[in-house]
Amino acid sequence: MDSVLECLPRGSRIAILRLRSLGDCVLTTPALDILKRFRPDLRLAIFVENRFREIFEGNPDLAEIHAPELAALRRFRPQLCLNLHGGTRSAWMTELSGARYRAGFGHYRQQFVYNVQIPRAQEILHVDRTVHTAEHLASAIFFLGAPICEIPGAKLVPGGAAPLTIEPKAAIIHAIAATPEKTWAAGNFLALADHLAQSGLSPVFIGAPGDDLAPFRRYRTLQTSLSEVKRLLAGAALFAGNDSGPAHMAAAFGLPCVVIFGPSDPAIWGPWRTSGEVAASTGGIADVTVTQVLSAMQRLRVPA
Repeated sequence: MDSVLECLPRGSRIAILRLRSLGDCVLTTPALDILKRFRPDLRLAIFVENRFREIFEGNPDLAEIHAPELAALRRFRPQLCLNLHGGTRSAWMTELSGARYRAGFGHYRQQFVYNVQIPRAQEILHVDRTVHTAEHLASAIFFLGAPICEIPGAKLVPGGAAPLTIEPKAAIIHAIAATPEKTWAAGNFLALADHLAQSGLSPVFIGAPGDDLAPFRRYRTLQTSLSEVKRLLAGAALFAGNDSGPAHMAAAFGLPCVVIFGPSDPAIWGPWRTSGEVAASTGGIADVTVTQVLSAMQRLRVPA
């Protein structure tokens, strides 16, 4: 029996519902790459919250970027609506999309919405292990008909004519996280920055406009847009930070990454397709030591 992708006429429109969040958006890009390489004739549109739109700007695999609004989805007239988000909002958008094929994973709620139900990634990939988020999302494309292949790294495109090089040998540090249990102590990050500075690197602490970077002001701080963060990471030498979205952005640019983990599973959320190390402790993120992180950097052959 022909697959969904084989049944789509040439030039068909595919709507991908992503909505949020930062790390998920970054790790969706390998799936887009696989889909576009298999069917370069397809017109792909991503539906994502405006605060994450910049992640997809400049991506050559996408023809359109839209806010997650039903009216925009209906105007796009997709032949296939692929829900990679799985929440209630994306479910009803899928149901009302007007698409002939409405695809979502089998573990999503509101299963009646989907006439194409995607099984577990382990079943698609023929593995019996925990899969990375990038593998999970890419498995949907394989199920729809693309041949199983090596899943590429994430794809981010920096805006502007050149990378943003505000410091020579910039070591980008992201000391912010969504919850306390995912946040390494500020004093630890400062000790790490001291070591990096003594080794000839230039620590730069980054954050969103609303983040509190006051504890790190003795070093360069940058609170800016995701587009500017992309430009900064494109020209940086190193990334270190909490398990959060910017870590996935850094991995997309191939930076050596040390990511400090709390309760999340590194097998699911660790650095994808880059030279990466995870620092974690069974006692939680508070038990991760500066020495542990510096040792991880040494294994990456980063001076620290």
